Amino acid sequence: MTDDIPADTSEETVSDEEVDEVLQEIERKRSLTGWAVIAVALIGIAFSVFQMWLAAKGFVLSISLPGVGDIVFASLQLLQINAVHVSFGLILTFLLYPGSTGDGPLSRRCIALGALVDEKLGTDHPVSRVVHAIGDALAWAFLDSEMNRVTPSDFVFMGLSVLSAAYFITDFQEIQRMRALGLERGRPVQEVFTFLEPIAGLLGPLTDISYAFVLGVLGVLLVLEATRRAISLWLMVIVAVFIVYARFGVLIPQDAAYVGVLSIPELSWPSIIQNLWYNTENGVFGIPVTVSVQFIYIFILFGAFLEMSGAGQWFIDLAYSATGTRKGGPAKASILASGFMGTISGSSIANTVTTGAFTIPLMKRSGYSPEFSGGVEASASSGGQILPPVMGAAAFLIVQYTGTPFADVIVVATIPAIVFFFGVWVMVHFEAVKENIGGLDSSELVDIRSHLRSGWFYLVPILLLLYYLIIERLSVARSAWFTLIAIGALITLVAAYSDETRARLGAILGVLFGASLLSQFLFGAGVLGALAGDGTGSQPIMSAFSATVGNIGTLLILAGVLTLITRPRLDSPILSFDNAVDDAAETTADAISRPDLASNGLYKLGVFLGKSMESGAKTAVPVVIAVAAAGVIPGVISVSGLGPNLVSLITAVAGGSLVLLLVVTAISSIILGMGMPTTVTYIILVSLLAPALTEFGVPLLAAHLFILYFGVIADITPPVAVAAYAASGVAKSDAFQTGIEAFSLSLNKAIVPFAFIVTPGIILIRRVPTESGYRIVGTADLLELGYSIPEILIPVVGVFLGVIALAATVIGFAYAPVSRAERAAFAVSSLLLMAPALAVSGTYDILGLIGIAGGETTVLLDVLLRGLGLLLFLFLMAKNRQRGGDSTAQAGTPEPA
Repeated sequence: MTDDIPADTSEETVSDEEVDEVLQEIERKRSLTGWAVIAVALIGIAFSVFQMWLAAKGFVLSISLPGVGDIVFASLQLLQINAVHVSFGLILTFLLYPGSTGDGPLSRRCIALGALVDEKLGTDHPVSRVVHAIGDALAWAFLDSEMNRVTPSDFVFMGLSVLSAAYFITDFQEIQRMRALGLERGRPVQEVFTFLEPIAGLLGPLTDISYAFVLGVLGVLLVLEATRRAISLWLMVIVAVFIVYARFGVLIPQDAAYVGVLSIPELSWPSIIQNLWYNTENGVFGIPVTVSVQFIYIFILFGAFLEMSGAGQWFIDLAYSATGTRKGGPAKASILASGFMGTISGSSIANTVTTGAFTIPLMKRSGYSPEFSGGVEASASSGGQILPPVMGAAAFLIVQYTGTPFADVIVVATIPAIVFFFGVWVMVHFEAVKENIGGLDSSELVDIRSHLRSGWFYLVPILLLLYYLIIERLSVARSAWFTLIAIGALITLVAAYSDETRARLGAILGVLFGASLLSQFLFGAGVLGALAGDGTGSQPIMSAFSATVGNIGTLLILAGVLTLITRPRLDSPILSFDNAVDDAAETTADAISRPDLASNGLYKLGVFLGKSMESGAKTAVPVVIAVAAAGVIPGVISVSGLGPNLVSLITAVAGGSLVLLLVVTAISSIILGMGMPTTVTYIILVSLLAPALTEFGVPLLAAHLFILYFGVIADITPPVAVAAYAASGVAKSDAFQTGIEAFSLSLNKAIVPFAFIVTPGIILIRRVPTESGYRIVGTADLLELGYSIPEILIPVVGVFLGVIALAATVIGFAYAPVSRAERAAFAVSSLLLMAPALAVSGTYDILGLIGIAGGETTVLLDVLLRGLGLLLFLFLMAKNRQRGGDSTAQAGTPEPA
C-alpha cells in the first residue's frame, strides 16, 4: 500500500438514514411524526428557555422592560426549580421513549397466554374473545410496536408529571410545613381537590392518606419508569432495591457475619418518601439534580449550539487538514475530531455515530480493519468525557461533591487526558507502520490556513469559556451563559456577513454602538432605558464605554438581525449550519406553505436557535433522568445512616490493602457502568466507595477522578460496550471484536488512574499536613525543585513514555514486530515507568499474606524504579529499531510517533 491513499469514488459512505438507524437501535427512541414532533420541539424549547432564564436571572423569574421596570413572574426555591427540571425530563421521556414495543418478557408471556387459550378453547370461545379483548385494550394503552405512537398511558404519565411540578409551585408552604412535621400532616386528596368531597367514600384508604405522600409515591414510581425507558431496566432495579432496603433493611440481624453492618434503623414509608421526594440534600431532587440544573444542562445546550452552527464538521475538517496526510492520518484525525466533539457532546454514543459516519469510512479506506476503525472512534469519543475544558457531565458533579472550583478540576484533569489521547495516537501510529497505512492525498483535504480564516469564529466560544472559567474565575453557570450569548452573537453576525453586506453591517453596528455609548454617557442607561426615563444621570466616558462594551453581545445580535432584515435572501459565504437546521427550515417552511422561507437568512437563524434548544433538551433528557434516579442511592445511604458501616465493611474486605481496594473500585465501576451513563456510575460509586478510598489517605479529588475514569471505560468494555457497539454499527464490523479493539486502545486509561492515585503529583496534587490533606500545585510548588522534579516532572515523563511501551505491548509492533517475550518486557517497563509504587505496594501485600512485613514506597525508590523501567524501555526500543531497519527501508521511513 502506498503512503498516500488516492481518492476512491467507490468509497463506502454512511448516509444520514443509516446513522439515524444505528442511533435508534441503541437509544431506542421513537420516530415521531405530526403533532408529536411539534410537541417535542415546543416542550424542548420551553425546557431550554427555562434553563437559560435561570442562568441569566437566577431563581427569580423576571423580565426588565423600559419604563416599566422589573416584572417578577415567580421567585422560586431550589426544591421547586429541581422539581420543574425533573418534570420537564419526565414529560420528554414519556414522549420520546416507548414503554413497550411488544418484545419484552412480559409482552411475550401475554401473547403466549392468548395463543394457549386459543389452542385449548378455540378462537370463537367466549373466554378467548374476552382474553383477546383485554389484550387489545392493553396493547392500545401501552404498546408501541412500531416506535412511532404516543400511547394513552404516556399521556397519563405526562399528566402526573405536570401535576407533581404544579404541587411544588402552588403548595410550597405546605411542603415546607410537612418537612418539619412529617408527610402525615398534609391534606388528604379530597381536601386538595374539593370536587372529590361528594365521592370521598369511594376513595377508600386515600381519604386518610396525605396527598403529598401519594404524589411522592407516584413521583418516585414515575422516575423509576422513566429510568427503565431512557436508561436501562438494571438501573431501575438497582434504585428500586435501595428503596426497598431503606424500608426493610432493619430486618437484617446486626450480629450476622459480614452483612450485619448493613442493618439499619427502622424507617416508615412516609419518612422514606419525604427524604426521597421533598428534599434537596438527598433523594430525587438532591445534589445530582441540583448540578444538572446549575451546570450540566447549560453546558449540554452550549454543545448543541456549537453543533447546530456547523462547528462539528468544521472541527472534523480541521483535524483532517492538520493530520490527514500523515502516516495513518485518517485515524489520527479521528482522534482529534472525536475527542473534541466528545467533550462538548452530552452523549458519547451519539458522538461516536455522528462523527464516526465521516471518520470510520476514511479509516477503512486507508487500510485499517473495520473493527480497528470502530475501536478508534469509540475510544476517542468516550475519552471526550475526560478532556478539559468542558469534560462530561460528571465533571460538574465532581465540582459539587468535592467543593472544588471548576478551574482546579480542569487543572487536575488535563495531564491524564493528554496522556490518554497521546497513548491512542501512538497505538494508531504503530498500527499504521505495522500495516504500512499511509495518509490521504492533500488534494482531498481543505487548506488549513483558509479553513482557519473561514471558521475562526468557532474557536471564540471555547476560548471565551476558558477565559471566564480560569482567568475571571466566574461560576460555571455564568461562564456558560456568557459563552452562549457569545455564540448567538457570533452566529448572527456571521450569518449577516458577505462581501455585499459587510459595509452595511459595519455601519449598523457602528451606529448602534455609538448611540448606546452616547446614551450611557448622557443618561446612564441604554437607548431604550433612556427613552423610557430609566436613566440615572450622566456618567464618565470610560464608565459609559465599559457599560456599552458589556452589552456588545446584544449589539452584535441587533446589528446582524437588522442587516438580515434588509437583505433577507443573503447566503453567508462562511457559515454552514448543520444539516439538521437546513432540514428543519425546509420542513417548517413547507408546513406553513411558504417554501421560499427556507432560503430566508433571518428565518434560518430563528430555526437555528429553536433547533439548538430542542436538540439540547433531547440530549439532556437521559442525563436528567439518570441523575434523578441515581440520587436516590446516596439519599438512602444518608437517611439510613448506612455510610459509616459501609466504609467499615469495605475497609475490612480490602484487608488494609489500597491496591485491592483500587482493583475492587475499578471492577465495580466497569461492571456497574456497562450500559449506563457515566454520571450514574459516578454518583453510585462515589456514595459507596469514595469514603473508603479517602480513609486510605487517597486525596478526595483523586478518588473522584479515579471513579470517573473507570465509569468512562465502561462505555468501551465488552460485553456491554455501548459506544463500541455504536461504532460497529457504522463500521459494519463485528460488535464484540470492535469492543475488544476499543478497550485495548483505551488500556492506558485504565492504568493512568492507578498511577495518579499512588503518585498524586501526576495530576498536580500535593499532599500537605492540612485538614483536607492535599492542595492543588501552585507556582511555588513548581519552583521547589526538590519536590517538583521527583514527584511531578519525572512521574509525568514516565507516564508518557509508559504509554509508548504499552502501545508496543498492545499493537505488537513499534519499528518492527514485537515478540511475545518482548511484549511482556514492554509491559513490565510500562508498569515501572507509569506506576512503580503500584507494583511495590502489590508486592508488599502479597508478602503480608505469608507473614513478611512490608514497607513504604519512598520517593527515592519510586525514582529508581522508574529509572529501571526507562533503561528497559530504551533497550527494547533500540533493539526493535535495529531489527526493523530492513523492513523500514522496504515500507518507507516511518513517521515518529
